[in-house]
Amino acid sequence: MFKILLAEDEINLNKILTSQLKKEGYIVFSTFDGQEAYETLLQEQIDLVVTDVMMPNMDGNELTKKVREISSEIPVLMLTALEALDDKERGFNSGVDDYLTKPFALKELLLRIKALLRRYKKATEGKLVFPNTVLDYSAMSVSINGEEIPLSKKEFQILFLMLMRPNFIFSREQILQEIWGVDSESNDRTIDTHITWLRSKVHSPDFEIVTVRGLGYKAVIL
Repeated sequence: MFKILLAEDEINLNKILTSQLKKEGYIVFSTFDGQEAYETLLQEQIDLVVTDVMMPNMDGNELTKKVREISSEIPVLMLTALEALDDKERGFNSGVDDYLTKPFALKELLLRIKALLRRYKKATEGKLVFPNTVLDYSAMSVSINGEEIPLSKKEFQILFLMLMRPNFIFSREQILQEIWGVDSESNDRTIDTHITWLRSKVHSPDFEIVTVRGLGYKAVIL
């Protein structure tokens, strides 16, 4: 289930978009300014950002730059009432993937979101390549110095998830939701057990899985 971060300071439009996106089956984090959106981005595993340009505290272009500091893959769709080419150029230079000019049809917004998420899924289901380690999502395989390391599907998915965002602290709840799903009956002990198994099997000179006391886990690049 994809997670969308919405940053829109027009209260009525924010409510309409949030409601419609939830009806489409997305998990929506609704925010009303750029700073609030950025703080949410640091706390949650976001798959796509929808942001207005003109917002208090931090505008859409600055927010997009912050997104790009975290990930080059997360799609950003910008909503704007500004149609000038210079304004769009600023957005694309900051890392925006697509533009939608206000007013717009909800159907067009949904179509663009689906297109961006298809591209994002393909990008994130590819390979993660480090100097000595390769993770191949399509094969669910990890190899270190050319030797394949046998992992279970869940073990691989946890490792891939964390290495997609090095140094990002994943709470146990976030890992459960991402890998097992929101309706899973698994618990924190399940995560701790899988992390223990991963540490016993994967000994890479490229990274290590670090426990952040009271918060969760993160992958640190060595």
